[in-house]
Amino acid sequence: MSDDWRTETAQNLRTLILSADPEMVEEAKWVKPSNPAGVPTFSCSGLVCTLETYKDKVKLTFARGASIEDPAGLFNASLDAGTRRAIDVREGEMPDGAAFVELVRSAVARNRG
Repeated sequence: MSDDWRTETAQNLRTLILSADPEMVEEAKWVKPSNPAGVPTFSCSGLVCTLETYKDKVKLTFARGASIEDPAGLFNASLDAGTRRAIDVREGEMPDGAAFVELVRSAVARNRG
């Protein structure tokens, strides 16, 4: 990941995710030659979300997003997927911090089910 808006955005989102629950664990998964750093994943009683950077966005994919409430309407991608939901964050954007932390907490609660 180059040191640009995506780096700062991903770092801010990472901080919010980790603050949502003291048992949240961050790991790099799916390491491969084309992605030697792997994909940052966040788990708490199961997979909560992944955080990936692309040329034009930072994407958060919630593993069980379709089954959690999103009262703030943060999900804006993968809305037709059967299980997952995603948030695409583009340059100059950032989801509301409090609403985002609540969404992460809802995902953790769903995992603890």
